[in-house]
Amino acid sequence: MSHARGEYEDFKRIAPDAYDLVLALGQVAAKAGLDKQLLELVKLRASQINGCAFCVQHHVLLSERLGIPADKLHLVAVWREAPIFSPRERAALAWTEALTLLPDGFGDEVYAQAQNEFSETELTYLTSAVASINVWNRFGAAFRWTPPKRPGAAQTAAS
Repeated sequence: MSHARGEYEDFKRIAPDAYDLVLALGQVAAKAGLDKQLLELVKLRASQINGCAFCVQHHVLLSERLGIPADKLHLVAVWREAPIFSPRERAALAWTEALTLLPDGFGDEVYAQAQNEFSETELTYLTSAVASINVWNRFGAAFRWTPPKRPGAAQTAAS
């Protein structure tokens, strides 16, 4: 197990202006009316790709509070093979992967799929949500933030 190099709370304390900017960027998509459950699936998928344990756990916990079924959360990593996701969710997850994995290129097919499911405004705000979670992932992975505890659960060390 790797040790934390810093913690989430340290970011807020050390660079409050940067923290506030990243936080604000992460909130605009929901404020613009995009579905909060959809946004959590997007944030969870990007965090899985980027290997940010803090963000994966954080967005699992938020997703559970929003009522996203456990089966759906468990299948986000393999969403292409899971029929539980709607066409809109599939378009958002494909868009998320394309924007998160930019070195792999960005095809017209993914853009067309997203355009079929989202208005121009929605797609712009969805892009802001993907950009935001990728920024959070960079901080969380770089400093190996300790994942948040599930309320009422004891944190245990792996043996």
